[in-house]
Amino acid sequence: MTSPRPLVTDAPRALAFLVSQQSFIEPTVYRTLYPSIRYPRLVPVDTDAPEWVSTVTYYSVDRVGQAAWIHAQAGDVPRAEVLRRQFETTVAMAGIGYGYDLEELGKAQLMGMTLSADKADAARRASEEFIDQVVLYGDAAKGFSGLLNNPAVTTGTAAATGTGSSTAWAQKTADQILADINGQLVGIFLGTANVEMADTLLLPYDQMLSIGLRRIDPTSPVTILEWIRGHNVYTLETGQALTVFGVRSLETAGTGASARMVAYRRDPSVLKLWLPMPFRFFPAWQTGPWRFEVPGAFRLGGLDIRRPGAFRYLDGI
Repeated sequence: MTSPRPLVTDAPRALAFLVSQQSFIEPTVYRTLYPSIRYPRLVPVDTDAPEWVSTVTYYSVDRVGQAAWIHAQAGDVPRAEVLRRQFETTVAMAGIGYGYDLEELGKAQLMGMTLSADKADAARRASEEFIDQVVLYGDAAKGFSGLLNNPAVTTGTAAATGTGSSTAWAQKTADQILADINGQLVGIFLGTANVEMADTLLLPYDQMLSIGLRRIDPTSPVTILEWIRGHNVYTLETGQALTVFGVRSLETAGTGASARMVAYRRDPSVLKLWLPMPFRFFPAWQTGPWRFEVPGAFRLGGLDIRRPGAFRYLDGI
């Protein structure tokens, strides 16, 4: 009588196998690029704060004071002052992981297979989509506002200069569209005493594609988008081209679900995403008789728009 064949795996061996596989899976997942995740190119990300900090405290500094003519025997001299304001943002934790059951791990061991990185990749992708959503739209439950809907940002409506007094760019000439865009850029510049200059525009995809294909003049090969990138207050002052990104969902982000344009200065002194703990996986563990989990977590403090004067929203385009 033959002795029973030993089990291919049991819970302790399955967990050990999963742990060994995790060391190969995670580097693969962290190298994966996600081209549709938008926040890294739209906002500066700060990961310098300690991972487990509960709040992030930062300061806004403004300088005031103006020199003036004085007499050599004057008893009073104009003074410069520094105004410092303190802000705090709460850091919250979110997570997502992946798992296997005993049968999945047993089959992989029996067949000498390595575990696929698909589940870990799906978890990491979900974490990036979550952060992307918080950055763009905020989270009311956490008290976070987003890049596209911050109440501190000045919001205007496009000029009603189109056909039939329309504000929509589809009903406007190239000159009228340029007036809308430059009006926002100049508004930021003049509204901050010539201090702030927007270097970035976010547009709904329909509007961006439209001005990217429409020529500035029927006799010119230059498109409206090409023209505005090189002819605006930011470029005239700095010599650098204006950056323009298309962002989905801006089609309905404005007042009354209208299309919205966002103009802002993309600089850490203006806005910042606090991400003390970027997404990472934690050690695998057994959660039931035949179930094993690899938890993942990340901690973020939302998007802080520190200088709203460097922002403008324009609706109805």
